[in-house]
Amino acid sequence: MRIICILVLMLLSSGSSSIGDSRNVSTRPDVVNIGALFSFHSMIGKVGKIAVEAAIEDVNSDPSVLGGTKLNLTLHDTNYSGFLGIVESLRFMETKTVAIIGPQNSVTAHVISHIANELQVPLLSFSATDPTLSSLQFPFFIRTSQNDRYQMAAVAAIVDYFEWREVVAIFVDDDHGRNGIAALGDQLNEKRCKISVKVPLKPDASRDEVTNALVKVTLTTSRILVVHTYESTGMVVLNVAQHLGLTGPGYVWIATNWLSLLLDTNSTRPPGSMESIQGLIALRLYTPNSALKRKFVSRWTNLTNGKSSSGQLGLSTYGLYAYDTVWMLAHAINSFLNEGGNLSFSNLSKLTWADVGALNLNAMSVFNGGRALLQNILDVNFTGITGPVEFTPDRDLIRPAFEVINIIGSGERRIGYWSNYSGLSIVPPETLYSKPPNGSSLNQKLYDVVWPGQAATKPRGWAFPNGGGHLRIGVPRRVSYQEFVSQVEGTDMFSGYCIDVFTAAINLLPYTVPYKLIAYGDGVTNPRTTELVRQITTGVFDAAIGDIAIITNRTRMADFTQPYIESGLVVIAPVKKLNSNAWAFLRPFTAKMWCITAVSFLVVGVVVWILEHRINDDFRGPPKRQVITILWFSFSTMFFSHRENTVSTLGRLVLLIWLFVVLIINSSYTASLTSILTVQQLSSSVKGIETLVSNNDPIGYQQGSFTRNYLIEELGIHESRLVPLISIEHYVKALNDGPQKNGVAAIVDERSYAELFLSTHCEFSIVGQEFTKNGWGFAFQRDSPLAVDMSTAILQLSENGDLQRIHDKWLMKSACTSQVSKFEVDRLQLDSFWGLFLICGLACLLALAIYVFQMLRQYSKHYSEELESSEQTSRSRSKSLHRFLSFADEKEDVFRSRSKRRQMQEASVRNMNGDNSAGSSRKYDNCDADGTY
Repeated sequence: MRIICILVLMLLSSGSSSIGDSRNVSTRPDVVNIGALFSFHSMIGKVGKIAVEAAIEDVNSDPSVLGGTKLNLTLHDTNYSGFLGIVESLRFMETKTVAIIGPQNSVTAHVISHIANELQVPLLSFSATDPTLSSLQFPFFIRTSQNDRYQMAAVAAIVDYFEWREVVAIFVDDDHGRNGIAALGDQLNEKRCKISVKVPLKPDASRDEVTNALVKVTLTTSRILVVHTYESTGMVVLNVAQHLGLTGPGYVWIATNWLSLLLDTNSTRPPGSMESIQGLIALRLYTPNSALKRKFVSRWTNLTNGKSSSGQLGLSTYGLYAYDTVWMLAHAINSFLNEGGNLSFSNLSKLTWADVGALNLNAMSVFNGGRALLQNILDVNFTGITGPVEFTPDRDLIRPAFEVINIIGSGERRIGYWSNYSGLSIVPPETLYSKPPNGSSLNQKLYDVVWPGQAATKPRGWAFPNGGGHLRIGVPRRVSYQEFVSQVEGTDMFSGYCIDVFTAAINLLPYTVPYKLIAYGDGVTNPRTTELVRQITTGVFDAAIGDIAIITNRTRMADFTQPYIESGLVVIAPVKKLNSNAWAFLRPFTAKMWCITAVSFLVVGVVVWILEHRINDDFRGPPKRQVITILWFSFSTMFFSHRENTVSTLGRLVLLIWLFVVLIINSSYTASLTSILTVQQLSSSVKGIETLVSNNDPIGYQQGSFTRNYLIEELGIHESRLVPLISIEHYVKALNDGPQKNGVAAIVDERSYAELFLSTHCEFSIVGQEFTKNGWGFAFQRDSPLAVDMSTAILQLSENGDLQRIHDKWLMKSACTSQVSKFEVDRLQLDSFWGLFLICGLACLLALAIYVFQMLRQYSKHYSEELESSEQTSRSRSKSLHRFLSFADEKEDVFRSRSKRRQMQEASVRNMNGDNSAGSSRKYDNCDADGTY
């Protein structure tokens, strides 16, 4: 076949030109020649042949479709042979064929599409579903059924719906199988899933070859198997799988639409043929129910009578698409003729120079109207028995959808649908098109599935392969802190806190995990944990357990479980006892806090004095007495022992707020001083990581841990300052020697190690705060389902208390419990009280503002005449200021008495003026006209 393909392509690839006489057919010819290529004895071919012939009959019997023009169909049998497909397609080119329905197979379609490109004859295939046939390389190939890309999207949606992450792909190793599985890989990647193993098969693979291929499947961990083959090969695969025990509980088989084709076409099934497919999930091309579809289905029995020697031939969805393909072509030809298209052909000019011998290639011709007819096909828009028929810009049919079926007993059960509009659903897709698309994971739904082995619970999707060996688990061979993990001397066994947690968690799994612990390290120095995790990526280990901190660069190498212990970085430093002295009472507050507090006492005293001075005798008197009153009143409020009563409302308001502030300050001071005097205090020159970053003292770290890289890369500490320490004895010596004796100022280590170290070395302590947050977990290969299951087990250990009991067994030490010690108490800062001082200050300002406003109002009312008559000279302004200050210092009772006397005097003057006016009036009335009385 390859030789013939190469020969044909060499002859045709240089293009074609029109020479000789072009024979033009009338605008509306009586007959239009079309061809069809099937394997008449295949399942698709049998159904497709009957459906195409029925459609031709229906089109030709309806003059309104083609306006009297008839379709002349020529059928050629490819007999399962790609070579015959090529030959028969070349024969069509000799008979002035305007379009070909077929080919049936994707492999043949790839080759014939090159010929169709040269001769410009459209190919309409309802069964060649290879996604790559939609590429721009094959412009004259038109797929009239659904693209396998959508079928693989449905498979990926099912895998994601059941929360599986890896599948095994079994496929025929040809264009149909390879390209379909490539599309499946792309769709799975979008769901963050993958194909773990690919099992290719020859298209005509024997039972022994299938057996050899499936034996490899038994050695894989994934139990999700996707079969994308032809119907004959697929049944062989399932029969062999049943023989090998691969169709029992725990396995999941997903078949593409080859299985539904087999079930739909064979009305009578051989005894025992259903046993190997029990519990399978399969896909079927979905076509909505309609009157046209029901009418055709009812005709099918009459159409197939006597057409099959093996019993009644069932109607598959390929038959429906084959029927609609003819109608699609008829509508396109009618549009082509209505637009004035001519059925004209031209000879291939490039064949004249070639010595083609007896191949008779000179008889082949180019369809001049091929491109126009191609466009008319892509523009069709009608409703057929498969539903609305229309093409997308990508040349795929609109509204791709599949039924999801579950094989049970002697039949099947529909468990849902898939469409590219809304994903998985339990309602027909056509009911969803009127609603907004919703492909979210929360909206995906399928009915319950009966799995292989009649299991009702969803299979886990993976298992350890039979005979696959043990899980290789790397364990660090520690030198220090062997309470966490250590190798038992002279054996391959390990013990410690981490080992007990791992053993307890793995025993909670609902399945057995064969594993072997392998030591990592030389036993002289602590191994680098990051390098241990990296060994997982190289395949040396399948997992790693131990004191492995979960940090960013390690998560890029492996998947970690839920942390089983929290452990961030802390600073360990030498501490000394801080003894009390005569000035210990000053230590609760910082100097700034003392100053602000003292100033606040004075300010409140002055404000209250101002508010009370004019109305309260306790705040009046000689200047010396008033100063003493202010000081006494201010500081006596500290003990709530002030004897001066406040009279004004504003003064009481300020004093109330201030007493609340004093109460909080007193309580805080008392608590801090009590702690200082009663609890043993520890002091260190290192206050935390900030101290180490700001100075140049040497810093110790545990050799092999990630601390070194963190200090260099994240905190910018120079490498020369870092001192690796191996054992606990090195810790003690380095801290005791200090920087002066080539020791270290402090050690930066993880909290879990630090707490274990300090439980037996009370002369050291953690200083400052924990400055990173992380935890320890077990590392597994990327996408390993064990990581998820072990995380669940660790959570169970935490909830039932076993995790704490394991912690107490290995890490609970009591050497220092008798010493009640505490690191130096943080002195109370202004930051903790500035809100109180702010409230008090605002209250003082508000009270003063109200008081000054009231006093200015009284002053302006009392001296209004003088203010109006006085000239604004410097002398008058000085006099007014002096008058205002005197007014402010004057007691309010005196002011009120003087104001009252003044008002009485003003009233008396007004009365006297009134009497004088009345006397003058009477005197005037007694006077005669000549001026005499």
